[in-house]
Amino acid sequence: MLDSVVVGKVIQAYREKKGVSQEVLSGFADIGRTHLSAIERGERKPTLETFYKLSLALGVRPSELFRAIEDEIEKEQRPGD
Repeated sequence: MLDSVVVGKVIQAYREKKGVSQEVLSGFADIGRTHLSAIERGERKPTLETFYKLSLALGVRPSELFRAIEDEIEKEQRPGD
């Protein structure tokens, strides 16, 4: 199952790596700042369209962003880590 907290954590990490605020990223992605905030906190899962908009606003391919989410999920599922 796709963990919304992991999705939000990865999106937030990419945003912070780019050095942009939620306000700026949400503007680039054409979504509300409170919506982005809820996604980053894991309270909401982005739709496929929103995920695509966010990846473009972050300057990465959606597949790269999703792969980072997969990597994080796999890392959390490894025993002993």
